[in-house]
Amino acid sequence: MKVGLIFGTRPEAIKVSTVYHELKNNGIDIKAVVTGQHKEMLYQVLDLFEIKPDYDLQIMKQGQNLAELTGRLIIKLDEVMKKEKFDYVLVQGDTTSVLAGALSAFYNQIPIGHIEAGLRTGNLYSPFPEEANRKLVGTITDIHFAPTDINVKNLLQEGYPKNKILKVGNTVIDALYWIKKHKKEKLENIRKKYNINNKKYILLTMHRRENWGIPMENTLKAIRSYLEKNEELYIVFPMHLNPLVRETAHKILDGFERKIFLEPLEYLEFIAVMDGAHYIMTDSGGVQEEAPSLGKPTLVLRDNTERPEAIEAGTAKLVGTQYDNVIKYMKLLEGDLYMEMSRSNNPYGDGKTSERIRKYLYSSVNIK
Repeated sequence: MKVGLIFGTRPEAIKVSTVYHELKNNGIDIKAVVTGQHKEMLYQVLDLFEIKPDYDLQIMKQGQNLAELTGRLIIKLDEVMKKEKFDYVLVQGDTTSVLAGALSAFYNQIPIGHIEAGLRTGNLYSPFPEEANRKLVGTITDIHFAPTDINVKNLLQEGYPKNKILKVGNTVIDALYWIKKHKKEKLENIRKKYNINNKKYILLTMHRRENWGIPMENTLKAIRSYLEKNEELYIVFPMHLNPLVRETAHKILDGFERKIFLEPLEYLEFIAVMDGAHYIMTDSGGVQEEAPSLGKPTLVLRDNTERPEAIEAGTAKLVGTQYDNVIKYMKLLEGDLYMEMSRSNNPYGDGKTSERIRKYLYSSVNIK
């Protein structure tokens, strides 16, 4: 039995890494099909987790819009599907690679497994285009691997059959636990490398399309204003390669001494920086899942989130990007709220998600 694992971004690679090895180590013929939606950042993760792609479609080119990206992906993936004749295709998350991978499998009448299924914000344009992607993929998915009870509930409310939904947890926790166990010394050395091992710092990540421009400006102005009155704190900002993100960051934070701009970090480096942070401010979905495992309070710089479990568990607060609101929550973390959030339970899994996916495939798809 042959399984195609399709992914293209760094977050996807992190979240499928343990699935890849779980299937491969248990005798399943699995092919890693990389779309190349991310380039340098993607291969950092592949090297870390020792994954050698069977295909790299190298799909990205300068000035490419979503329509062109989607069209080119479907054409190239269709060629792979016809050549390999997969018995099952796995996709993860909500990117354009996921949508194109699922569509290509559907067009070739190959069953689809959607890892991290059932995430919803309820707003089709936030995040864009991810919310639409995951809903569209859901309609052609054969088995929904849902991380949490809320994700299961979302899928049931949309009418998907209960026997096609399996709660498994989130694979990102599998990957994080592996890193913490096997790379402890390297994590500390990385913090020394960036001269942050003895600093009290807030880790900031901000890159989503809906936050480009004014929302990001408001957020960074609020952070700078707060830190100017709190001289013990630094801000550490690994900047996305997108020039709009970088332009805004320099515009607002240049001239402020206690900022540390970093180039995009390898996954191991990012875990090290996250593990050493006082707390985290982010618009990233993956960080909302990883932070609870490290006991890090998280301020979510979005107006809504498809990961409400962290909000309900108390590990994260939904802050948005309004200047006054950002400062309000930063001030709240000066008090008891910090300890409350640090001690909250991780709602996203126990590190055995990949094993559950493999067991399902063995029992229900009859992969031998």
